[in-house]
Amino acid sequence: MKIEVVEQQGANPPLIGLARLMRMAVAGMDLAPLGAELIARAGADPRTADANALMDLSTVLQLRGDRELALEIQSQAIAIQQIYSAPRGQTSRAAIRLLAIMGPGDLMANSPIELLLEEVDVALDIVYVTTELDLPACLPEHDVLFVAIAESEQNIPLLEKIQAAIASWPRPLLNDPARIALLSRDNNCALLKSVAGLDMPVTVRISRQLMEQIAAGERSMAEILDDGDFPLIVRPVDSHAGKGLEKLADATAIADYLSAVANEEFYVSRFVDYRGTDGLFRKYRIVLIEGRPFVCHMGISDHWMIHYLNAGMAESAEKRAEEAKFMADFDTDFAVRHAGAFKAINERIGLDYLGIDCAETRDGKLLIFEVDSCMIVHAIDPVDVFPYKPSQMRKVFDAFHRMLAHAARVE
Repeated sequence: MKIEVVEQQGANPPLIGLARLMRMAVAGMDLAPLGAELIARAGADPRTADANALMDLSTVLQLRGDRELALEIQSQAIAIQQIYSAPRGQTSRAAIRLLAIMGPGDLMANSPIELLLEEVDVALDIVYVTTELDLPACLPEHDVLFVAIAESEQNIPLLEKIQAAIASWPRPLLNDPARIALLSRDNNCALLKSVAGLDMPVTVRISRQLMEQIAAGERSMAEILDDGDFPLIVRPVDSHAGKGLEKLADATAIADYLSAVANEEFYVSRFVDYRGTDGLFRKYRIVLIEGRPFVCHMGISDHWMIHYLNAGMAESAEKRAEEAKFMADFDTDFAVRHAGAFKAINERIGLDYLGIDCAETRDGKLLIFEVDSCMIVHAIDPVDVFPYKPSQMRKVFDAFHRMLAHAARVE
């Protein structure tokens, strides 16, 4: 593999990038005019197309909810150009040069590390690899290689391909693709279920046919789940952000669920009622960076399925005050109470950077919903509404930068 300085932009305008485009979307800007401008820039002739414009257009379409067209445009961009340089702020020569390997897909298909690098002295280049496209023969010079491809059924062959390609890489590597490939929900359960102070319900992968047999009374859910029965949580394999996620009270609810989803395989696990004494559910997003936990957000809701954007955090000063206190006390309270569990997660998962969605059970255990490498972590929430967040996210970004510096041996 030849590593050299590779100029990516040519005569085309530079990439706008995920971070800036997401900020525009969160601020409520109409992205349609920008989309039209990017379409004009991209041009009709694929031989002269502006790949940066196509990649930005793909991101705009994803942020506007047009996933299928976005992925089609992204595929066109990658076919023209595999390497993209993220915006680099005001510094002409960054202290650390980072090369991230990504695969095709939506915003959950890769670790969105550009959002972690907005204000740090890092030059980020992204190289896209597909099942058809190998790593290019020449790559940008870099100090650290980061594998950003997330675990999924679609990405397993890609992770295996990358593992073989970087077996003797001449630069430090972060997030080993062989370890990322082990992050399925059922495998995480097997890795973590015996950890003291941690509750991770047994997660089993089952077929649609087996679900139908349970609905018909031909099989029992109790014989499939080692640690429980109904009510249970069910979701399609490879689903994220709550898509297809439901709580089923009993076997009679399965038929209605299957009529609403077309998937052939599902994950099932027992439902854990993690409400606090006030009747509210609290869900935390935490990242482990070099094994140390950092809180990124806390969602509070009266519904068990919490997503930060629909938890009403922006509308409730009381909820925001609680989140602010949780962040301020995290290092001396929550992180200390669950230090043993975080240490075990770090050792068993074996990644330099990973995300955890979790809660606390009524008996004080750390309840794990998900562990993966692609959770969205950012500092894009409006400061006037969330004035306490910038300082907390600064801790996260500084820790990510330290991780890169340690790998690159930059003091």
